[in-house]
Formats: sequence, structure tokens, C-alpha cells
Amino acid sequence: MTTATTPAADPAEHPRPGFGRLLLSEWTKIRTVRSTLWTLILLVLLDLGFTALFVGLTVAQWDKTDPADRAQVVADPTGFILGSGFFLSQLTICVLGVLVIASEYSTGMIRASLLAVPRRLPVLWAKSLVFAAVVLVLGVAVSFASFFIGSALIGDKAEVSLADEGVLRAVVGGGLYLAMLGLFALAIGAIVRHTAGGITGVIGFVLVLAPLAQLLPGSIGDHIHAYLPSEAGHLIAQARQGQNDLLTPWQGYGVFALWTAVLLAVAAVLLKRRDA
Repeated sequence: MTTATTPAADPAEHPRPGFGRLLLSEWTKIRTVRSTLWTLILLVLLDLGFTALFVGLTVAQWDKTDPADRAQVVADPTGFILGSGFFLSQLTICVLGVLVIASEYSTGMIRASLLAVPRRLPVLWAKSLVFAAVVLVLGVAVSFASFFIGSALIGDKAEVSLADEGVLRAVVGGGLYLAMLGLFALAIGAIVRHTAGGITGVIGFVLVLAPLAQLLPGSIGDHIHAYLPSEAGHLIAQARQGQNDLLTPWQGYGVFALWTAVLLAVAAVLLKRRDA
């Protein structure tokens, strides 16, 4: 008696998705999730709103402001303007970076992604690349809008123009900073794989560690503070290096990029070794 056999499937008929398809898949995920849209809208509103608020208050209280604080604003009005907007709005990118990957673990969607791409790591690289590109484009746009609002409000108190030395680099640097911050948050989310824990970890790095490092005595505290991720990274959004800054803008951004690269490498190792 003979038995019918099913011919083996030809691998060529079901090719693994290429990297281009992975990029398209990740773009579809990001743009179709409502929380992404609302978080990015919140970034724009908070950044422009706090820029107008802090710069407006500073100008209104200019004559009553401490001379040292006024001198600091005059020395680098671009850094003051961009820093006013990023102070709290950057938290939206911290949250979104974690959500982009941690939410897939909480919903189980990550299993479907990894079944389609058994090698796993291309999924992480595609997700990182698409998310960074989205944040970079929006971040640069928000930085320019924030700069123009702030420079109009600050008026003759501290005149500044895009043609001034270092200003254009700083404004574009605002977008570069947000993009790297998004990757940093995504890496922590991939390591922790838990939304609340990942968000807590990122906010701890951004808002908590810096003040604690400043409490350390002498040059030890100064160096630890200078080489923390966000403290080093935000220097790229300053037109001029401050007197107390240990790093130049590009050196600071390089330190931030190194932190991010190390965390992404850890996330990649864990992604290969752990079950989804």
C-alpha cells in the first residue's frame, strides 16, 4: 500500500522578510498606534508652551533677575531657549521610547514579530531606526519653532540669530538630542521589557541621577555629573560651551551616543538569549 506524501515547501516560495519590509512594518506599527500620535502632539505642545512660558517670564522679570543669571542667558540665548522647552517635554520621548518596544511584550505582539524574523536582531535594528528617524524629523522641526518663538520673545534683552556662530548647529542639535534620547529609552525598554519599570528607569537617568551626582564632593561629583547620559547629550543644543562644562557639545553628544550604543548592545544580547 502506498501513502501519499506532501511535497516539502519550497523556501523560495516563502522568503523571509527583507530589512526593507521590516522597516515598513515598524513604520506601520508606529503610525497606526494612537498613543504614538498623541505623545508626539504632547511633545510639540509642551515644548513650545514651556518655551513661551519660561522665556516670557524671564523677559518680564529681567530687571529683577540676578545679574549672574542674566549674564548666563546673554552668553548663550540659544541654549536657554531650547533648554526651556526641553526641560519637561523630553519626558514624552522617554515614555514613548519605552512604549515602542515594551508595549509589544505586554500585548504579546513581539512573538509574532520574532516568528516572522527568527534571527531577531533585525527587528530591533529596524524598530530603532524607524523610531529614531521619526523623532529626529519632528525634533528638528520643534527645535526650529521653539527657537523662533524664544528669539522673538527675548527681543533686545539677548539678541540671537541663526547666522550667529554655533546657533544653527545647536538648533539642529536639539533634534539630534531627542532622537538619541528616544533610542536610549527604547534600549532600556528592550532590556526591562516592562512598561512601568522601563519608564521609571529612563526618568531616573534623566531627572534623578543628575541632582544626586551634584551632591558628591569635589571633582568626582563634577565628572560623574558631566558624563551622565542626558547631561552630556543636551550640550549639543547649546551654541557655546559653558565655563563649567567639562565637555564640548560634540564630545557630550558622543558620550550620550556611547551610553546608548552600550545599552542597545545589551538589549540585543538579551533579545537573542531570552524567550519572548
